[in-house]
Amino acid sequence: MAILPILCYPDPRLHKVAQPVTAVDERVRAIVDDMFATMYDAHGIGLAATQVDVHERIVVIDVSEERDTPLVLINPEITWASAEKQVGDEGCLSVPGIYDGVERSTAVHVRALDRDGQPRVIEAEGLLAVCIQHEMDHLLGKVFVEYLSPLKRNRIKTKLLKQQKQAERA
Repeated sequence: MAILPILCYPDPRLHKVAQPVTAVDERVRAIVDDMFATMYDAHGIGLAATQVDVHERIVVIDVSEERDTPLVLINPEITWASAEKQVGDEGCLSVPGIYDGVERSTAVHVRALDRDGQPRVIEAEGLLAVCIQHEMDHLLGKVFVEYLSPLKRNRIKTKLLKQQKQAERA
C-alpha cells in the first residue's frame, strides 16, 4: 500500500467530475487500499479518489474511534436524503487547517458497490451521513468551501496559496 499525495485546494483537479468505475478488479482494489493508507496516515475520516488525482467514483470512509470500521463506496448514489438538515463544522484533507459550518441532511441512504463489487445499501445518520455527503461532493468536483460565502472562500484560497508558496521555498 502506498501513501498517495493529496491535492490541496484550490488545485483545479479537485473540480474534475469523477467517472463511474466500470469493473471492480484488482486495479480498483489497489486504489482502495492506497486510499485507506493515505486517509489513515493523514488522520482523516473520509477520502474521495478525486482528492488523490484519481477521477473515478471511489470513496473510503472510517468514522470509528478505533479506526477499524472501513467502508468502501464504489459508484455511490444517494437514493434518499432527510429533509431535516443541520449545520456542522467540516474540515477536509484537501483544505488543511480550515473548518467551517456546512448545512447537510442529517440522514441519507446510499446505494454503492463494496470492495468486492457487491451491491449494498447503507442507511447513515449523524457523522457518517455528513461524511458520505462531503465525499460524494468531491466526486462531483465540489469542495466544501464552495458552500461558504465568496469572501470566506477567497480568504481561504489566499491563505492556502500563501502556505503552498512558503512550503515550496522551504
